Amino acid sequence: MTGKIAFQGELGAYSHEACLAARPQHTPLPCPSFEDVIAAVNSGDADLAMLPVENSTYGRVADMHRLLPESGLHIVDEAFVRVRISLLALPGVTLNQIKVARGHLVILPQCRGFLDANGIRGEAATDNAGAAADIAAQGETDAAALASELAAKTYGLNVLATDIEDQGNNTTRFLVMSRQEDLTRRSDRMLTSFVFQVRNIPAALYKAMGGFATNGVNMTKLESYMVGGAFTATQFYADIEGHPDDANVARAMDELGFFTSMIKVLGTYPESQSRAGS
Repeated sequence: MTGKIAFQGELGAYSHEACLAARPQHTPLPCPSFEDVIAAVNSGDADLAMLPVENSTYGRVADMHRLLPESGLHIVDEAFVRVRISLLALPGVTLNQIKVARGHLVILPQCRGFLDANGIRGEAATDNAGAAADIAAQGETDAAALASELAAKTYGLNVLATDIEDQGNNTTRFLVMSRQEDLTRRSDRMLTSFVFQVRNIPAALYKAMGGFATNGVNMTKLESYMVGGAFTATQFYADIEGHPDDANVARAMDELGFFTSMIKVLGTYPESQSRAGS
């Protein structure tokens, strides 16, 4: 019996696509919000969570860095999905009939060129796949959804145009998360993600980062964000190459501890083979 993997959105969402690609043996479980995804795993309703963290065009997914440290879950894998935006409409509807295209607020600017060129007005929807489901249910002949081909198959819509995104490398990175931590070395190329807060001393961040440079640890991501709504309380999210048991990583993390008031490892997991091409 296969387990379930929770994702935010409706069936046919890009997160659903990520679930099918990364964990095809699991049953996808759609959830209304990111918080609901996390709750589903913590309650045992799902075994895994599929959460988007960043998009190559749009940037960081809002709220995700705030949610991850307090989720009670551990990162066990990463996945990349090439976001191919299609224009979906009811069977028999042609492109020149479309007056409005609906999609998530994030996806609308990613295909602005196509919409403007075809005189189509963009309209924000809560969810891309949800927009497809609504058009199918309501029988609208002058509206289309901006969503995946998976959504078209899910809701019986036709694809009027494919790959309409402005950027040809539009890709979203996802994290697969579990209640159980897995620190085993499952690949020759491992990544470790963690959050930390620096101590309130001069040049603390500079000194904290020095240990990674001197020990030859490559940091692939470093982002700062506020915590608790205070401009003075800054937390950092980092991804590094390597496993905590690697000698150079262990030394770098030890040095980090001297200049931080908090460090929390979110997970150690294999580097995706799609990373180089993302």
